[in-house]
Amino acid sequence: MSDFNELINSTKPTLVDFYADWCSPCKMMSPIIDETKKDLGGNATILKVNIDNNASVANKYGIRSIPTLVLFKEGEIVWRQSGVPAKNLIVETVRKFI
Repeated sequence: MSDFNELINSTKPTLVDFYADWCSPCKMMSPIIDETKKDLGGNATILKVNIDNNASVANKYGIRSIPTLVLFKEGEIVWRQSGVPAKNLIVETVRKFI
């Protein structure tokens, strides 16, 4: 958990994909996240958090449906989206905070 807090408190934007292995939409999200990571390069940190293995983190941020993307900048939530958004929306949103 301390590593997670350290990452989200960074000046670099951190995009967190809350997911579960059994979730079909989450499986659709995975290649979108991979492409997003390539597009952003090292300008943002992208994490995947399995809610089944990290229930305390999911509860802390009120994750009620998955997949949910949460963008942190210096520890603050600056954007949040549930479902499977288009890659372009994700990339454009993250770039606003770089």
